[in-house]
Amino acid sequence: MATHITDDCINCGACEPECPNQAISEGDEYYVIDPKRCTECVGFYDHEACQAVCPVECCLPNPDIVETEETLIKRALELHADDKELQTRAEKNDYPSRFRVD
Repeated sequence: MATHITDDCINCGACEPECPNQAISEGDEYYVIDPKRCTECVGFYDHEACQAVCPVECCLPNPDIVETEETLIKRALELHADDKELQTRAEKNDYPSRFRVD
């Protein structure tokens, strides 16, 4: 599922630079995440980077957009088509993912 930012957001902006996909931007009232760019950090981190830095913990999985790890890594590869390291890790099925955290 894509991550979304709840209306608890205090507009601190801590999340925006952490996103490896540039999916986060300032919205009218608070920051927003573009679900077409969100990979829940699959391929980059074993956690959602935005949530890790959010002081009010308002970056949460969106229950209305449920996606699999396979879908998210595919999106990451499309968004980062020139990232050879990511491509190699994906081919080896050896990439960070919150789905793989024990």
